[in-house]
Amino acid sequence: MGFDDLLNTGAVPQDERMADFVAESRANRNFCYEAAERAARRVAEDPKAFRRYLDVQSCFLRYTANNALLILEQRPEARRLGDMAYWKERGGFVKRTERARPVLVMEPGKEYKREDNTYGQYYNAKKLYDVSQTTIPEREWQRAPREYEDHQLIRALISRAPVAIHTAGEEGLPEGVGAWFNQEEHSIYARKGMGADEIFRGISRELAHAEYAKGSVEYDRETYGFHAECASYILCRRYGIETEGHYALDSSLLLLEELDSKEIKRELSLIRDAANHIFDRMEKSLTEQTRGQRNTQER
Repeated sequence: MGFDDLLNTGAVPQDERMADFVAESRANRNFCYEAAERAARRVAEDPKAFRRYLDVQSCFLRYTANNALLILEQRPEARRLGDMAYWKERGGFVKRTERARPVLVMEPGKEYKREDNTYGQYYNAKKLYDVSQTTIPEREWQRAPREYEDHQLIRALISRAPVAIHTAGEEGLPEGVGAWFNQEEHSIYARKGMGADEIFRGISRELAHAEYAKGSVEYDRETYGFHAECASYILCRRYGIETEGHYALDSSLLLLEELDSKEIKRELSLIRDAANHIFDRMEKSLTEQTRGQRNTQER
């Protein structure tokens, strides 16, 4: 038997390739919608799943709450995500055996106009891969549990804070509390003599309260107490601050279990957004501190 007949094949027509692409895109979008719904329900019903969600969000603070849910559903152990081009720019490639196992997230597409003349947003599913799925050696991407010194983290935490921060004695704070946001005075009071981790946990929580109070005449501490606690937990996990035994997250069921998936995502977004605002300020400060140290060493 000869092989000539095997070689006489035509090119796949352009419209057929486009049809395949459209079908795959639609399937991926549908997968993302369904996976995010599943993850939202699971997070609302299981405190352990809720804590795992917060851990994922702490690693991917730039990602929306919806995309953190998608990462939780597909690859909760992920540490760094990028598309094929991203990893190629960094000298690595997605392993051939991993190319059919992407992490799908949603990204904004084109705007469209509705019949009532309002505008909506299309969303597209994007294929990402974790660094563990690439050829980049593990030693180059494994992050140390604690990258910064205590004084660097605390300086970054209070840098550019939207409220004043003062130290106070026991008499100036509610009993058993390390830090407290006073909305009327637009200030946070921190108990004197605390250790670095205690300072970080307390002030990060109160900074989250300050974020919720910012520009809101309806701010109520009790309403946002759990959100602030979760935002603080996310920041602690991000920067290697001890969390075990310091955060009672089982009460997530009280906040989420009666909500539908859309409402659950809205509550998760409130948590993520407060943490992300503080994270942005911290990263700018840490970058400046690192640059200043480098310049000092060079001189």
